[in-house]
Amino acid sequence: MADNGTILQYFEWYLEDNASLWRCVKEEAVKLAQSGITAVWLPPAYKGAGGIHDVGYGVYDVYDLGEFDQKGSVPTKYGTKTEYLEAIQALHHAHIQVYADIVLNHKMGADETEEIKVEAVNQDNRAQETSGTQTITAWTKYTFPGRNGKYSDFKWNATHFSGVDWDERNKKSQIYLMSGKEWNRDVDTEHANYDYLMGTDLDFDNKEVLAELERWGEWYLKTTGVDGVRLDAVKHIDSDFYKDWLPKMRTALQKELFAVGEYWKPEKYTLEEYLSDVIGNMSLFDVPLHFNFYHASQEKERYDLRRIFDGSLVAENPVKAVTFVDNHDTQPGQALQSFVESWFKPLAYALVLLRTTGYPCVFYGDYYGIVHDKVAALSILPSLIQVRRTCIYGQQHDYFEDAHAIGWTYEGDEEHAMSGAAILMSNCGVQTKRMYLGKKHANCEFYNICGAPEDISLVDADGYLTCMVREMSVAVYISGSKKDRIF
Repeated sequence: MADNGTILQYFEWYLEDNASLWRCVKEEAVKLAQSGITAVWLPPAYKGAGGIHDVGYGVYDVYDLGEFDQKGSVPTKYGTKTEYLEAIQALHHAHIQVYADIVLNHKMGADETEEIKVEAVNQDNRAQETSGTQTITAWTKYTFPGRNGKYSDFKWNATHFSGVDWDERNKKSQIYLMSGKEWNRDVDTEHANYDYLMGTDLDFDNKEVLAELERWGEWYLKTTGVDGVRLDAVKHIDSDFYKDWLPKMRTALQKELFAVGEYWKPEKYTLEEYLSDVIGNMSLFDVPLHFNFYHASQEKERYDLRRIFDGSLVAENPVKAVTFVDNHDTQPGQALQSFVESWFKPLAYALVLLRTTGYPCVFYGDYYGIVHDKVAALSILPSLIQVRRTCIYGQQHDYFEDAHAIGWTYEGDEEHAMSGAAILMSNCGVQTKRMYLGKKHANCEFYNICGAPEDISLVDADGYLTCMVREMSVAVYISGSKKDRIF
């Protein structure tokens, strides 16, 4: 992670199916670096069951990065393999790290069926079988005829999976556990056992599966040269897998390999337990903090801003917390929809970008907008990223004593010219607060980048700045004047 680094999630769910994203990334690389982005999280790059229409989470062939005519197209939704590698190279030339989205929980879009013996299980209690042994026709054979053995001749069959959710013979949707198998144990306890999520569920007790995932991981990471991974759906995968797989990948690559897992749970203690289970070899997205933002945006002045970090991962374990406001799963129309209301978005981004704890991740839909749902880009967001990069240094002072107006300051340091900042936010009416910036700033002007031209305040002789914030908004004061320094 770079000094005061910021991740940009470079996709949202409803991007056009025009195979252009990798080219856009390549073209934007230098501009992103200049804007203060230090890492980019790219969407799943391999062929999904939906071909060019697949967002990437319906994984079909992890060796097909847009190179083979499979599932109706050569390119993925985002482009070809060549374009993907060129995009990564362009980002690296701009000194931006690249994080790949890794989806290993399941596969979809099998090439052939098999007759297999299964037991049906209760959707709400996966530990409870609801039928005796029965035979179904399941899509469990993955032979990848379009790739014809290039890179790997491994063929997947029913022995490599533990569960499916479709009986082709009877056209019936039902969660089935393969006979003679059991669900992985070290997974989330929702539904008694949340191993099964969708498609054909990988059996992480199978030694052939583990060996193939190690071979693929080494091939993929060396082929692409990415600097880190975003790990999808980790709560559905036995924690022992990533506890072993990540160190093996780091050893093979001889580099650090940043890793962040998606464990979708609003309870901090569950995330803490998982970090302990994987012996801290990855970070996690701070889902509890996202929900704090969501509830604060819904409740408006009824929400106590002093509690905004309560129960969050960043408050408990800041080194392992990747903070975010929204993502492709929480955006409108998605299964986990919990989109933070627009009035609170600037406040939420100030709380992740303008704090030194946690590693902030900015959502594409907030940075560029979401055309599908007519969601506009958050205009202040580029400025907040620049303030993070240039101003958020030195000793920090928190002012969290008011339920409706919280603030904090940074005194700045000698290494970063014009560093230092004061942040104040309100979830009700106009608020004013006197906060300490340091005597070295005495008699210096600070202006509010979020406000009107007249939002200028002078640091007094004792090093205090009196800040004003308009109702239900955030004020970010930095040194200088707008005519001299506009982000």
